[in-house]
Amino acid sequence: MEIDRFKDDFGPEKVMEVYDTKTGMKGVLVIDNTWRGVSKGGIRMTPTVDTDEVFRLARTMTWKNAMADLPFGGAKAGIVADPRVLTSGEKKIIVQAFSRALKPLVPSLYIAGPDVSTTQDEMKWFAEANGDKNSCTGKPASMGGLPHELGSTGFGVAQATRVAAEFFGANLEGASVAIEGFGNVGSFAAKNLNDLGAKIVAVSDSKGCAYSENGLEYNDIVTAKSRHGTVTAIKKAQKLDGPKLFELPVDILIPAALPDVINKNNVDNVKAKIIVEGGNIPMKPEIEETLHKRGILVVPDFVANAGGVISSFAELKGFTKERMFQLVEEKITTNVKSILERSKKERVKPRDAALKIAQERVKKARKRNLF
Repeated sequence: MEIDRFKDDFGPEKVMEVYDTKTGMKGVLVIDNTWRGVSKGGIRMTPTVDTDEVFRLARTMTWKNAMADLPFGGAKAGIVADPRVLTSGEKKIIVQAFSRALKPLVPSLYIAGPDVSTTQDEMKWFAEANGDKNSCTGKPASMGGLPHELGSTGFGVAQATRVAAEFFGANLEGASVAIEGFGNVGSFAAKNLNDLGAKIVAVSDSKGCAYSENGLEYNDIVTAKSRHGTVTAIKKAQKLDGPKLFELPVDILIPAALPDVINKNNVDNVKAKIIVEGGNIPMKPEIEETLHKRGILVVPDFVANAGGVISSFAELKGFTKERMFQLVEEKITTNVKSILERSKKERVKPRDAALKIAQERVKKARKRNLF
């Protein structure tokens, strides 16, 4: 198996590839590590998701949950399907087939959640097929859930950006920001950063990028997206190819959608001073190293976008949404400060500082479990 090359002392513990001949469902679950507790990570639905990608994401969840100091291990799941061509009924059939296939491990070893192209609806279907409401989080409020549609991840990304700007000695008020993706993460990051006084100058989606150096009004972005299905329909905004967003002259860049969007083809053209990774694995380690050498501050994904899994913990604890947002702000603020301070003290990348903290916590949990 291709994933064998990733094996190390931390995991993965289990890799489960499933296929259902009746529905055509094809999916994978990677449980990376459970030393700190039951594994936690979302389910993404894309036509290209594979075991290697799911492992990379599962490992990120191991570090994310440890860094957020939550009693969870790391996992991730993927369903190979194109949600753009599926009806709601077809998605339901596939998600429920996936849930039934994972039932031997859920929720005893893995608790699901939403991710790319999965929402509170998919979590409702997943829980129904599993027969246990604790099989997943991000469920509708009617099921006692705290759906990610409340914006916990994007809210956390905005808080991470605020702390990073303060640490960098920059003023967030009036700072220019470009955000890749206007889905659940990007839209709420934009809203909360707008409320904090930042100037959103560019946003993108699958149709392209909308850019205005004078700033975009948040309500105009939402209106364009809802009425025309794309942010590029914003009046008085330049329409650019989506990848051009990463090369714009901005203070802060937030990749908040797809993996590996900052890569060897565009890394030398990145002009932002601060990058906050709203999406998972938006660049490989060597790309991040290149940016670090140029003096660009990169807040790693598993620290910046932990709001969603913090919300998941709050849901399992039965917290209100108000208490959930308070917890997200507290944890994100504390964690970003701690990794940036350690990064400066030890003269290492923020990711390396964060990994050290996360690995120390995971190893400590293993030692505790051995005795």
